[in-house]
Amino acid sequence: MLIQRSGISRPGSSRVALTLSIAVLAGSCAALPAIARDQRVTMRSAYPAQLDDGFRELYELRFDAARADFSAFEAANPGDPVGKSAQAASYLYEEFYRKGVFTSAYFLDDKKFLGGIPDAPDKPLCAKFLQLDAQAKSGAQQVLKSSPRDAKGLLALTLADGMMADYNEVIAKKQFASLRNMRQAQADAARLLAVDPGAADADVAIGAANYVLGSLPAYKRVFLWFGGIHGDKVQGMNELRRAAARGHYLKPLAEVLLALASLREHHPAEARNLFLQLSRDFPQNPVFSSELVTAEKMAAGN
Repeated sequence: MLIQRSGISRPGSSRVALTLSIAVLAGSCAALPAIARDQRVTMRSAYPAQLDDGFRELYELRFDAARADFSAFEAANPGDPVGKSAQAASYLYEEFYRKGVFTSAYFLDDKKFLGGIPDAPDKPLCAKFLQLDAQAKSGAQQVLKSSPRDAKGLLALTLADGMMADYNEVIAKKQFASLRNMRQAQADAARLLAVDPGAADADVAIGAANYVLGSLPAYKRVFLWFGGIHGDKVQGMNELRRAAARGHYLKPLAEVLLALASLREHHPAEARNLFLQLSRDFPQNPVFSSELVTAEKMAAGN
């Protein structure tokens, strides 16, 4: 989740703000070209196989298998901090799955969506996430000390700060701490995009932040506005659309967030198209097929 004093921005583009604009697509999902699964998820010529395999397992909810792939990547690439970020993501994603965060039941409930999970988190899962996220951030900072424009280090740092913002907002329910993390993640993403404008995974954090801030009640947005913090739901969804169209590791996450945001914004047809594609790409994930049914019912007016 990324924010800055004048809103969340992307180098060379119009300003945007916070982290769950999770609707990373800039128009109707129906307008996106169909892409084969191997192109959408496993571009092996450009991305390490273990990371691709691990993220695929993650989106199929096979968390132990994902972590095994991420461990294999770390063993083969001991100096790359992205592996540790991926490990951290596996624990946070698992906790979010356990708590139903990536569902319409969560997103359409303002109390949950803007206030975090109502029940106690899984302490071992969260402890593991916090440990690995700190290690990922430390590893990324070490890489960037000697090479400030290292794209892998900047990606790992963006992921680490963005995930910490999500953890503080959704699980720990520490909004001000989350805002600080968002600010830092925004700066990380801006540096990454300056080095690699094609790193569309960074747009997930930027878009999501925009959407969440823009979804806050008016009185809270006014309060944050005086502190120089702005959110914009439309811009956030557009950032998520870009990530859903051009992202890699976080492309499916961008699609999930965009679909759920589309349901909140009363665009069920867009959500239906996104969940249809997700259910085809990840048939072992029951959440996507269940949410497809929900989106279809809403699109039909039921």
